[in-house]
Amino acid sequence: MMTQAPGDVVLIGGGHAHIQVMTAFGRRPEPGLRLVLISDQTHAPYSGMLPGHLAGLYRRDEMLIDLAALAEATGTTLILARATGLDLARRQVLCEGRAPVDYHLASIDVGIIPDLSGIAGADRDGLAVKPIGSFLARCDAILGAAVDEGRLRNVAVVGNGAAGVELAFALAARLRARGQASPPARITLIGSGPVVATLNAGVRRHIHRALDRHGIARRDGVRVVAVEAGAVVTATNERIAADTVLISTRARPPRWLGETGLELSQDGSVATAPTLLAMGREDVFAVGDCATILEHSREKAGVFAVRQGPVLARNIRRRWRGEELELHRPQTAYLVILMTGDGRAIAGRGAWLAAEGRLVWWLKDWIDRRFMARFQTAI
Repeated sequence: MMTQAPGDVVLIGGGHAHIQVMTAFGRRPEPGLRLVLISDQTHAPYSGMLPGHLAGLYRRDEMLIDLAALAEATGTTLILARATGLDLARRQVLCEGRAPVDYHLASIDVGIIPDLSGIAGADRDGLAVKPIGSFLARCDAILGAAVDEGRLRNVAVVGNGAAGVELAFALAARLRARGQASPPARITLIGSGPVVATLNAGVRRHIHRALDRHGIARRDGVRVVAVEAGAVVTATNERIAADTVLISTRARPPRWLGETGLELSQDGSVATAPTLLAMGREDVFAVGDCATILEHSREKAGVFAVRQGPVLARNIRRRWRGEELELHRPQTAYLVILMTGDGRAIAGRGAWLAAEGRLVWWLKDWIDRRFMARFQTAI
């Protein structure tokens, strides 16, 4: 059994899995174990409610988890700092603007950031959706004013996966709420492949009909190579008019993970075993979008981080006690629900399940509010 001084189980990042670890140890503390959370944000946004917030269906506070309050309520020490690296030999987390933080066990849940390397000007003239915290701040400053003042005429959403589709629906709902109808703002959904190509055919049919119903234009099979003032530029040198460009395409883990000496997967995320330990390590866990279970690689989706949270909490406790760790096998099929911003939603699971309607939106809203309530009641 391990024998440590308190305070050396360090959670790096306030992601969906780590907030569940905090609540688990808050409910049932482990003798001698004290959690430390390192985060550069005092509030963690819940990605599942972002489109609803953008559409005006949720207040900002309804989609944010107060990390400072949660840390206080669960007995977690909060360090407000940006993690910049790991010193595996010294067992230290390197941070910007402060001394390193010692750990005996560490867990990484820092999410992903946009990979804009293939789109010239995107960092200057585009509005990347990830990380959500900075997107929310810029969205209010750039997009919010244009919508509210009626100056928005053309919006391009680059990336036609599930996240991009929901953003397009959310924008359409927000424009309707502000009465922008003369002339109408045009929303164009642009992607290099088919819309929501990873979802089943029935879901895609529902989404196509909903996009048509909301007047959202589609440009499939179009690769955007640049963002300019007033337009996006495609690989064929076509310019598509856009006052505002939202980008929901490829993302990557923070680059500092590649400098730690941890084994990485092909996409640059931390390679882990089914125990959620980083490969070859007994003292570092990694979860969420910044990690990949090599034996069970899955696409990046928030549902996996949510499911990993309880397993991570149990395995931290087991590792602390010197017990055998639990194996985690993420599900191969999971429920996807996309809100359409008009009191309806579209659901799909696996190769066959597809449904749309107001009851589906009620289900999504119930799931998201129930998830958030777990952490609000813990405070």
